[in-house]
Amino acid sequence: MPPLPPHDSLPPRPPGPPAPARHHRVAVIGTGAIVTGSHLPALRAHSSRAELVAAVDVDQGRLDAFRQLAGDLAGAEVAGYTSVDAMLDAVRPDLVLIGTPPSLHREQTVAALKAGSWVLCEKPLTLSLAEYDEVAAAEESSGAYASVVFQHRYGSGAVHAQRLLASGELGAPRVAHCQTTWHRDADYYAVPWRGTWASEGGGPTMGHGIHQYDLLLRLLGPWTEIRAMAARLVHDTESEDVSTALVRFQNGALATVVNSVLSPDEVSRIRIDCADATVEVTHLYGHRNEDWVYTPAPQVTAERVAAWRAPDTDVPSSHTAQLGVLLDALDKGVRPPGSGPDARATLEFAAALYKSAFTGRPVHAGEITPGDPFYQAMHGDHPHWAPKERA
Repeated sequence: MPPLPPHDSLPPRPPGPPAPARHHRVAVIGTGAIVTGSHLPALRAHSSRAELVAAVDVDQGRLDAFRQLAGDLAGAEVAGYTSVDAMLDAVRPDLVLIGTPPSLHREQTVAALKAGSWVLCEKPLTLSLAEYDEVAAAEESSGAYASVVFQHRYGSGAVHAQRLLASGELGAPRVAHCQTTWHRDADYYAVPWRGTWASEGGGPTMGHGIHQYDLLLRLLGPWTEIRAMAARLVHDTESEDVSTALVRFQNGALATVVNSVLSPDEVSRIRIDCADATVEVTHLYGHRNEDWVYTPAPQVTAERVAAWRAPDTDVPSSHTAQLGVLLDALDKGVRPPGSGPDARATLEFAAALYKSAFTGRPVHAGEITPGDPFYQAMHGDHPHWAPKERA
C-alpha cells in the first residue's frame, strides 16, 4: 500500500451540514385574542425552532380553552398556570411572549428577565420612559433582552424600503406623511382597561398609531423636534382620541403624523418624498410587497427604477416575521432589534408628542429626562389631562 500523502496535501474535507438552530422553550402570558390570533400562528410557523410549553392566564376557563387549542395544534400538552411567578419558577422558559393589557407589561417583563428569559411583549412595552428604564436595568442585571412587537418593521417590503433609503438610492428624504386613521366606537372603550392613562398609557398615540410612526422612524432615522396637538373630540376617555404632529428629522426631512380613532375610512399609510422618488405604503393592519409603491422623479432612468423592484420573496409584516428575527438573535445571544435604545426611541417619540401637545411648545429629542413630569407619565400631570380622582 503506498504511503498516505502528507496532511496538508490532502483534498479539503467537504463542508458538513450547517449546525441546526437551537430549539427554544416558550411560554405565553395572557391567552386572549392577540396571543391566540397572532402569537400562536407565529409559533406554529417556527415550530422547528420554538416549542410552546406553558401558558399563564388569571382566567381559568380561558386558560383551559387555550391549552386545549394550543395542545391540539402542537400535538403536545401545554402546562397551565394562573401565576406568572409560579410559571417562571417551574418552567424557566427561554422566551416569554406577553399579550396582557399594557398596565401589566412592565411588571411581567421584569419578572421574566429576572428569571433569565428573553421577552417579546405587545406594545407598548411600558407606560412611560421611567418604566422603560426599569426594564433596561433588569436587562442589564439579567443578561436577557426584552423586545416590543413592532411587526411592521419586519415585512420584506419595509426591509427593502429601509435599505433603499439608507443607501441614498432614492435621494435625500424631504417630506413625509404618516397616518393611522382608524375607527373605534363606544363599545370598544367599554372594556374596563381601555381609555385610561393607568391602563393604556395614552390614547391612539400609544395604542394605535405607534406601529406606523415606529416604522416611519425606522425608515427616516432620528428626529430632532416635534410640535403637536391632541384632543378628545368624541370619546369620554381620560386620554386623547386624536393627535397630530409636525416633526423635523435629523436628515432635514419634515413630516406630519396623524393618530386617530375617529375615521370611518380606515387606513394606515406612510409616504416619503425624496429627491429622486416617492415611496408609499398603504394598508390597514399589515403590508405585503405589493403595498409598496415607488414613483420616480422625471430625471430618474429606467435602470435605476428597475433596481427598486420589490424582492422576490414576499414576507408579510407579521408576528411571524418578527419572531423569526428574534429567534435568530436568541440563537446568537445578541440583542434583537426592537429592544433597548432602539425601542426606547419610539416611546420617547410618544412622550415628546404628548408633551408638545399638552404644553403647546416644541419638544426636542433628548429633553425628557428624569425629573421631567412627562418622563414619569405620558400625561405629564397636566391639569387638563391628568387622571381625575374618582369618587
